[in-house]
Amino acid sequence: MKISLLALLFIIANAANLFSQTYLQPNTGLKSHETLEIRKIVVTPLKTIISMTIENRITGGNFCADKNIFIIYPDGTRCNLTSSNGIPVCPDSYKFKTIGEKLQFTLEFPPLKSGTEWIDIVEGCNDNCFSFYGVTLNQDLNIRIDDAFAVAAKGEKTKAIGLYKKILESLPDPAPGIKGTLYSDIITLLIETGDRTGAKEWYNKLVVSKVPQLGLYIKNLNSRGIKY
Repeated sequence: MKISLLALLFIIANAANLFSQTYLQPNTGLKSHETLEIRKIVVTPLKTIISMTIENRITGGNFCADKNIFIIYPDGTRCNLTSSNGIPVCPDSYKFKTIGEKLQFTLEFPPLKSGTEWIDIVEGCNDNCFSFYGVTLNQDLNIRIDDAFAVAAKGEKTKAIGLYKKILESLPDPAPGIKGTLYSDIITLLIETGDRTGAKEWYNKLVVSKVPQLGLYIKNLNSRGIKY
């Protein structure tokens, strides 16, 4: 009986691994903390594991994770954090020893709904709460965005604008959560190439669009002095 039970547990564990999906450094539309990154998201039939890292940039820095952290689906429904590892639960906090120190931790949630291609991750607290909007769980889309970003990073801005536009044109309705960032990147690149007329045109397209969290994208552009 003990052997059979161990064998069953082994089969279950391997089945979970067989049907798991891993997203390495998935693209995000907007996030609250500059140095807080999603390293990977592993989705299994049993749970969803989100691995994160945050880098300290100040003397005496500290960080904690509230117990009220949610995954929010595109339809607005949410699931709650089930456990965390490597990070204190607020009001306890991890105190960084040096500037540049990185803290790695994981957050666990129930398994995602089948077919989920993007999520928001939001901490519900009173002060300095973190958030990620438009976390993309579509491998093909992540690759295409990475490619466009790499082209822009090399200084080929006109080519990058073309790639971003093609990505936008290919996106289905309802819009994925990262769509607002694609608009924002096009607007920013157009300004950097000196095409302010084009930037204004795309800014106005964003304003009348129905992208998720539209107000946050407009606010983000305005905070960088981009407003028409």
